[in-house]
Amino acid sequence: MSRPERLIDENGRRVDGRRPDELRPIRMEVGVLDKSDGSAYVEFGGTKVIAAVFGPREAHPRHLALPDRAILNCRYHMTSFSVEERKPLGMTRREIELSKVIREALETVAFLEEFPRAAIDVYVEVVQADGGTRTAGLTAASLALADAGIPMADLIAAVAVGKVDGQLVLDLCDLEDKYGEADMPVAMAPRFNSIVMLQLNGRMTVEEFKRGLALAKKGIDEIYRLQREALKKKFSEISPEEV
Repeated sequence: MSRPERLIDENGRRVDGRRPDELRPIRMEVGVLDKSDGSAYVEFGGTKVIAAVFGPREAHPRHLALPDRAILNCRYHMTSFSVEERKPLGMTRREIELSKVIREALETVAFLEEFPRAAIDVYVEVVQADGGTRTAGLTAASLALADAGIPMADLIAAVAVGKVDGQLVLDLCDLEDKYGEADMPVAMAPRFNSIVMLQLNGRMTVEEFKRGLALAKKGIDEIYRLQREALKKKFSEISPEEV
């Protein structure tokens, strides 16, 4: 896909018609898989992600078990058909890195000490990629953990802020991610106003960084609201006989 002549037009509109501070259309659903202990489906525009959680279960092999807490395993993976150029099968270095990033963020909120000598497996599968896959994946993984009944201090909501044609923008699409000047994924536990993941590719001034964080917080507050609504919808639909 070639770079458009301008990523932001003379009216301040982005390539997909959004304003700089506007999120893409977001859809969230909890409990989408029957075979897992918890699951979630999240769409950020054209980015579509499914997360599944299995456990807690007995850790295998047993010598890897920790006596004081559960092991949290995480796998972030992009399907071969999720991108324009067919991705090779197997895990890439980027997927291994993002698996670690997502795991470390989730470990900040999950009460793993409640499950000594156990393991909890989190799978994040990117079905379609259009920018922001790590933030959508982390948002979905947090929902799936909550759906599995894993006690957490808070949900994690995430979004990317970037710099495009010299302007700060919220929730980058694929074109903005590829051809913008900077990309800063941010994840927070909003209840505590705590940043649990922050990465920066490209360059921002100190002032741009501060404004970018404020813009990310604005988007995260809206994503967090949608997460809570998705959970409320799922559990409000459970009949007394199912409890």
